[in-house]
Amino acid sequence: MRLICFIAVLLSALSAVNAQVNLSRVFDTDTTSNDFQVVRIKEVKLKYVTRAAKRTDPRTILNRVKPLSKKYKRFVPTSFWDKKNEFGLNINEVAFVNWNAGGDNSVSALANASFTRNYKFRYLNWNNELRLRYGLNAQEGRQLRKTDDQIRISSTIGFRKDTITNWYFSVKANFNTQFSNGFKYPNRTTPISRFMSPGYLFLGVGTSYIPEGKKFNLYISPITQKATFVTDENLSNQGAFGVEEGEHVFMELGFLITNTWEKEIIKNVIMSHRVNLYTDYLISFGNIDVDWEMNFNLKVNKHINANIGTHLIYDDDIKFDEVVADDGTVTDPGIPRIQFKQLLGVGLTYAF
Repeated sequence: MRLICFIAVLLSALSAVNAQVNLSRVFDTDTTSNDFQVVRIKEVKLKYVTRAAKRTDPRTILNRVKPLSKKYKRFVPTSFWDKKNEFGLNINEVAFVNWNAGGDNSVSALANASFTRNYKFRYLNWNNELRLRYGLNAQEGRQLRKTDDQIRISSTIGFRKDTITNWYFSVKANFNTQFSNGFKYPNRTTPISRFMSPGYLFLGVGTSYIPEGKKFNLYISPITQKATFVTDENLSNQGAFGVEEGEHVFMELGFLITNTWEKEIIKNVIMSHRVNLYTDYLISFGNIDVDWEMNFNLKVNKHINANIGTHLIYDDDIKFDEVVADDGTVTDPGIPRIQFKQLLGVGLTYAF
């Protein structure tokens, strides 16, 4: 009897458990609904990214994006070259109409150009300059005349032992000549100078003093070779500019001092100075050749300026007051004299 009761209780318990848990539903496979969709966010590449945008998050607030008001310059790496190009034109004009005091109408023009390429980095300093000048004058009642003519090329390379000293071991080369024929007016048939007649070349070694941050350069050379070129046959046969008659080159060895300095002495007034002093060891030691320029540039604005300048030359090889006999022989070669030129002009300047 007890066994029958135990079996009945066990069967009732199993039926109750089977009613609460359906084992077949536990192992059924997953199903997806037919209306399930995948939505992809469209990728938009922003031209200007806001500062508040998170670069780790592709989302950004588009209504806060504003274009730049100005275009920023591209990054330019540091250059150790200092470049300057400058063009200038000075014009002076005088006109008279029924002028009781009298006078002749005239127009003068002076064109000049300057190109500089300077390199400086640690121990090395290399300065290069090209200067060109040409001036003309037209006056009523006479033909066109030349007032200025110059070609000047200069190059100096220096090396110093450390970055503290301002003294450099230097090699310097200078070359000077002119563009066109020069005359002793009113004579227009016999030129007294031509291109490369004369032409001067200075080549030497020495030392330079170049202080930091100042446009000052002092060059001292105990060994400098000076070459004077006279390529014109007529001037060469006359023995002009120190060459032997019939020769085209005259060589000298001497001592050279060169100094250049540029400074703004007062506001918008810039003073520039250049001087060359040379003496020959072998032929005329103690006779100093002088080439000195002094200019004051009065700047009105970016493109208009006024210029006052002087140029003084003394060369023992250039003679004046030569005396020639009737048969063409030179009885007196003349004596050297101081050459002086003064300039004053107002004009236009363009630099880049």
